[in-house]
Amino acid sequence: MYSPTYAAPTTVDEAVGLLANASGSARVLSGGTDLIIQMRSGRLRPQTIVDIKNIAGTIGIREEADGWHVGAATPGAEIGENAGLCAAWPGVTEAVQLIGSTQVQGRASFAGNLCNASPAGDSVPGLVAAGAKAVIAGKNGKRTIPVEQVPVSPGRTSLAADEFIYEFIIPKSSGKTADAYLRFIPRTEMDIAVVGCGVCVTLDNNGVCTAAKVSLGAVAPTVLVVDAAAKALIGNKLDDATLAKLDAAAQAACNPISDKRGTIEFRTKVAGVLARRTAAIAFSRAAAR
Repeated sequence: MYSPTYAAPTTVDEAVGLLANASGSARVLSGGTDLIIQMRSGRLRPQTIVDIKNIAGTIGIREEADGWHVGAATPGAEIGENAGLCAAWPGVTEAVQLIGSTQVQGRASFAGNLCNASPAGDSVPGLVAAGAKAVIAGKNGKRTIPVEQVPVSPGRTSLAADEFIYEFIIPKSSGKTADAYLRFIPRTEMDIAVVGCGVCVTLDNNGVCTAAKVSLGAVAPTVLVVDAAAKALIGNKLDDATLAKLDAAAQAACNPISDKRGTIEFRTKVAGVLARRTAAIAFSRAAAR
């Protein structure tokens, strides 16, 4: 009978040691809303489960000089209740709150959603567009990388066997900078994104975009950073010509699959439409600041 070893370390070093010395495969439990389902279905059979929620700093939100620090295991419900973070990064916080039901929100986390490495993870495009970074702990200490460098293919990450995500750093937004996230799903709620889009822009006082980052989910094996879409926005106001260039750049970047939830052609078309709509929200929010 399958019976994995469960451990709940209280320090980073203890967690790293458990992962490094695990007999057989090990998995980190930060939220568990994906891991537990995969274990019950038989898709995963880890020999060791390392629950990081008892480690100081893995749950909680604090504002520091370099940005917002969000513990890896902080549940979506807590993120959505943090007025400061929601005001600073509405796209990021709205995205994580789209994961599952109200009950799931009490467990779902940024780290779990990211390390599940699904191309359709809702919180990932928002984090990427905002320029968030993941702080990764391992036997060689801590290292910090852009969020988009964590997933490398569906179900796989760049983390070594002894590593886990400790926290996320979302930079402080200043001036007329704002973000947004939208997704398309077949149902009205609790569904997986057919396409997701995150956009972050900075505007000058005349409404001209001076900086941008555009990210697409569920249209490639990993989340995409679409530089051509950002270039379509930079130096321009959000007029019809700019939107047309943004739409075309988003579609050109897509490399999706066809499945029961959407064809290649459909996903590609929706990516352009979502890029337009998401950019409009981000521009509106930035202009209001």
